[in-house]
Amino acid sequence: MIKNLEHKEIMYLLSHNYIGYLAYLYRKRPFVVPITYYYYKKDQVLICYSGEGHKINAMRKNNSVSLSIADIDSVSNWKSVMVEGIFEELIGSNAKSSLHTFSLGVKGVIRKKEQQNLHFISEFSSKIYNDEVPIVFQIKIQEITGKKRRY
Repeated sequence: MIKNLEHKEIMYLLSHNYIGYLAYLYRKRPFVVPITYYYYKKDQVLICYSGEGHKINAMRKNNSVSLSIADIDSVSNWKSVMVEGIFEELIGSNAKSSLHTFSLGVKGVIRKKEQQNLHFISEFSSKIYNDEVPIVFQIKIQEITGKKRRY
C-alpha cells in the first residue's frame, strides 16, 4: 500500500541525501536532470550550483521548479519526496557564503551516509571547471510532499 510520508520522514529523506532530479520548463517543454543539492534547514532552501548553460537560462526565464528525491530498495520498498519551489540566483557575497554552506553540508551528508571524508568540492561535483565561477542558486521551498511503499 502506498502511504503519505509524515513530515519528519520527509525532512529526514531530504536532509540525508544530496542528489536529486531537478525539473524545469524551457520553451514549453519539461526537462529533468540530476543535480547535487544541500538542504539548508535554517533558511528552508535547497542550495545548488551549476555552470552557465541550458538549465540556468531556462530557470532564469521560468523560475518555477521541482526537485525529486527517492530512496528505492525494491518495487515494494521505497520512499520519495517532491519539492516544489522557486529558483533564485545568488550573487556576490551571498553566492560565496551559500557555496561554502553547500560544500560543508554535502561533505557532511556524504561522511554520514557513505563513510567517506572528502576535502574538496570537486570530489563530489564536477561543475567547477578550471577558473570558471559557478552560478550559485537556491530553491525556495513552497511545498513538500512525500510517499512511501513498504511491505
